[in-house]
This record gives sequence, structure tokens and C-alpha cells, in this order.
Amino acid sequence: MSDENNSLVKAESNRETNEKKEEQQTLVETSKSFDFDSAQKPKVSDKKEIDLPLVSETAKEKEKIIVISKKENYDIIDALRLVAPGMQLREAMEDIVRARKGALIVLESNPLLDVIEGGLKLNCKFTPQRLFELSKMDGAVVLSGDLRKIIYANCLLAPSPLIPTNETGTRHKAAERTARQTKTLVIAISERRNTITLYYYNLKYSLRKTEEILNRAMEKLQVLDKQREIYNHLLESLDTFEVTGLASTSNVAAVLQRIEIILRISETIKRDIIELGNEGNLVKIRFKELVKGVEKENKQIIRDYLDSNRYYKEISKINFDGLLDLQKVLEIIFGKKEEEIIRPRGYRLLERADILKEDIEIVIEKFSNIDEIFSAGLEDFEKIFKDKDSAERFLKEISNLKDKIIMGKSI
Repeated sequence: MSDENNSLVKAESNRETNEKKEEQQTLVETSKSFDFDSAQKPKVSDKKEIDLPLVSETAKEKEKIIVISKKENYDIIDALRLVAPGMQLREAMEDIVRARKGALIVLESNPLLDVIEGGLKLNCKFTPQRLFELSKMDGAVVLSGDLRKIIYANCLLAPSPLIPTNETGTRHKAAERTARQTKTLVIAISERRNTITLYYYNLKYSLRKTEEILNRAMEKLQVLDKQREIYNHLLESLDTFEVTGLASTSNVAAVLQRIEIILRISETIKRDIIELGNEGNLVKIRFKELVKGVEKENKQIIRDYLDSNRYYKEISKINFDGLLDLQKVLEIIFGKKEEEIIRPRGYRLLERADILKEDIEIVIEKFSNIDEIFSAGLEDFEKIFKDKDSAERFLKEISNLKDKIIMGKSI
């Protein structure tokens, strides 16, 4: 791996890390629809504290700060799907931003009635135009979880003031506290800054402009393209080393290192594609071309050489900087830095030939590695298959496979 390529990958990694620090990820898990028709319209209440789900008080009772327990893992993906370009909700949000207006938009959830006060019960069909007009009122707009109805408009959000928040504006404070208390998606649109912020439970994510996301996605695709080129070269070399009996732990580690880099870059691009919505179709097409077959090769290489459970556990512990160090990856994977010859079991190469999977399993069970399979003769395969024709067909396939790899032909 060249120093120039290392710098590109490391720079992209550092930029992603900084983004994650600035923007906490969010998730929306659309809850089952709550029957607002059977519920009483919320009344103004002078309650000072509200019973909260998954809430506990700190040891310092005098501070009376409510701490939200972190019991679940959340992802940004589901929330971004709801607000991606092309979605009706995104259309309404962008109209509000263009009009330089502010808004609070909340998705319904069962505990939400404990938080909202006053407001108008509408229970009407959702359209971007209606949401835009209703957002001109000072209060929050409550949408159904499936985004088909506008349930309430002009509501006052009154979450517990004991829930800590880092926000300064009234609208964003209410949004963050409501999201934490009710575990639903709350969208805050800033009138002054013209920004859109998503809150879900204890997480926060600021939407980026489509142009910015698209530019970043294209930059990542360029890095991914270079990584794929290096990966292809390393994989061809590993093929040759395996059929000649010269594969080493360093060869295997180099391919797995490149695959892991590709997979980690891919995860960031997947999020960009979802956030781009229908604006990201070209990015999606190129992305699929670049990652085609990579995960399959990864699983087959691991199956040939390693214990999969141990590998995934250990590789996940390496940060991006560590992943760029081949010696460190080698030590993590094989437990030693010294390079040595290693024999694959043969699943990866044999599956490229026109051989039934059942026959591959039978042969690998009889031989300990691919070298012994390539060295075996017709009599050896006759003993395994109990049939001369099957033995001859298998021997012919693996001979052709070996010749193609040595000659550098694509398989």
C-alpha cells in the first residue's frame, strides 16, 4: 500500500470521525399507531414533574436531574429514510426552510399525550402543503407514525424540565426533551439558522444540504475506487500463491485488511445514499459496482483460514488508524507478526469451478488443504466419489481452474 493511498484513506477516516463527534446519530423506530380518536384532548396542566419511561434520578437528589438510561442501540438509517429527498415530509420541511420559518414536527407515540398540551385535533390526511401552512402557527404539529395523517396542530410541548439538554433555543430544548421522554422522532426547524435537526431518544442528527452530501459521497467513491483496484490486485496474487502452495499469512492479512477498509468506507456511503433519497441514484449504481462480490470473498477467505467468530470479534476492535498498519492486522488475525506459509482449505477457489457444492464439501472433508486436492490423482477421487465419471469430471475442473489462475485469466 502506497503512502499516498494511506493518506487518502486516513484523511477520509479522520473527516468521518470528526463528523460523528459533531453529529450524534439518530434513529426513528416508528411505533404502532395510537388511537387518538378514543383519547381525550390533552388539557393544560400545571404538573411540575412527569413520570418518564426508562428514567432514573442521580445520586445527587438536590440537583434533581433526570438521567435517561441508554438501554438500546439506535441507527440513523430509519430516520433518514423518512426525511430523504423525494419523501413528502422532506418536501414540506424544505418549503418551511425556504420560507425562513421555524417548526416543530413530532411523530406520534403512546407516551406523547403526557407531553403535549392544548392544540387543535385535526386527524386529517397529511400533505406537504397542509403541514407547511400549519407550521406557521407557533405550536408543534403531531403526525401519525406512518406519516399518513396530521393528528394535532399548534400543540405546546411540555416535557419535564428536569431532563438535561445542551440546546439553547426554546424550540430545540423542547424538541430534545420530548424526544428523550417519549422515545419518538422530533424534527426541529430553526427559523434563524435555516437548519433541520432530528432528535430521537437521546440522539441528535443535523440534516445536511443535498449538494454537500453529494459532493462528499463522490469523494468517498473515488477513495473506494482506489481501494477496490488495490484489492483486485491483492486477490489475484493470493489466487496464484494458493495454487502454487506459496500463500503466506501476510498475503491473507493484506487481502482481509483491504476488504475491511472497503467495508468501513461502504458503511458511510450507504448512509449518504439513504440521506440523498432519489437524488442519490447515480451514486448508488456506482457504489454497487465497486462493492460487488467483496463480502462474499471476505466470508470465503475467513472460512478457508480462520475461525469466523474470533476474526469478527478481533477485527472490530481495530480503529481505522490501526487498520492501515498491516503488521498490526497480521498480529490481530493470526496472533503473530512473523510471516509463514499457510494452506487454505479450498472453499474459495473450488467454488469458482463448475463443481457441485456437495462434491466440494465431500472432497474438503477428505483432504486437509487445497494443496493435497490439487496433488490428488484420479484414483484418489474415484475412492471418494465411487464413480469414475464423477472423478474424471472433478479432476478436469480443478486442473482447468489451476491453469486459468496461473495464466492470469479471469474466472
